[in-house]
Amino acid sequence: MVRDGGRGTLTRRTVLGAIAAAALPAAAARADDLRFAHAFGETVLPAPARRVVSLGYTTQDPLLALGVAPLAVRGWFGDMPFGVFPWAQPLLGDAEPVVLVGEVSMERVAALAPDLVVAIGSGISEAEYGVLSRIAPTLVHEKGVGPYGTPWDHLTRTIGRAVGKAAAADALVAGVRETYAAARARHPGWADKTGVAAYHYGGETGAFILPDTRASVLAELGFRPTPAVAALSGPDEFYAALSPEDLSPLDADVLVWVSSFGTAPDLVALPMRKTLNAYREGREVYAGPLAAAAMSFGSVLSLPFVLDLLEADIAAAADGLPETPVASAAAAGLAP
Repeated sequence: MVRDGGRGTLTRRTVLGAIAAAALPAAAARADDLRFAHAFGETVLPAPARRVVSLGYTTQDPLLALGVAPLAVRGWFGDMPFGVFPWAQPLLGDAEPVVLVGEVSMERVAALAPDLVVAIGSGISEAEYGVLSRIAPTLVHEKGVGPYGTPWDHLTRTIGRAVGKAAAADALVAGVRETYAAARARHPGWADKTGVAAYHYGGETGAFILPDTRASVLAELGFRPTPAVAALSGPDEFYAALSPEDLSPLDADVLVWVSSFGTAPDLVALPMRKTLNAYREGREVYAGPLAAAAMSFGSVLSLPFVLDLLEADIAAAADGLPETPVASAAAAGLAP
């Protein structure tokens, strides 16, 4: 996950903090520390959890960061061992969690005898919550937040409290924030530029919008969305499709194509893309399957991984010099 220089050191600090968290003794929790108000009511844990089923599509990451290997994880996309992506695999150790794909099987969850089900970011219904909470205390998203809208830092801290490692969770969040603050310090000019995370899939082109994790990565680095994309943002949406005849909302100082499914050939063949100044001036970045997955997870472990993969390309795209090559765009055949 780490590569070089100060950037690698900060990333290593995040990972080493996560590994160290596994060795921390569980703090004696007060009763109010283990009460969790959420959209479907309140969950009370009698003690910090040890046997955890991870039903959120990304909640395996903060659990592993805190030294808790889940009994089961929810499969989202990608053919990864035990549903765990490379940025988190070193923390899996000898654990072999069950991968739950598709609809949640209550029988399979019950057979694992968990003492906590983390269903934040799972999209389960209130009726499903009712069944799960009879199996074990179950956590879901808070009121006022969409099913998939819990910010990564809040998610990490919530899980930290639930497993008795609140201090370790705070340290992990601080480490990621330090990593991104250092990146902003290395590139102060980014604060004056616009950045958009876009997609093209199945013939549809659009932008990811705040508070989606893919848009949040660019915001954490100091970029602002273009005014047209900013106008599309809303608390219950995470992307907005655009008219195929007008892709101008994507024309940012840095345009990051997020391609979880390796759609570079479709992008190369997209006619209206070539009307964008971002194309003509070499301001496009191609986030291929692994970088796109890390942006999509937007977790305490994947966010430093994104920076390792894309910082150099974002810097090249943002430098205002069309002749500066952007390695990912060139490799994907997107360069003009």
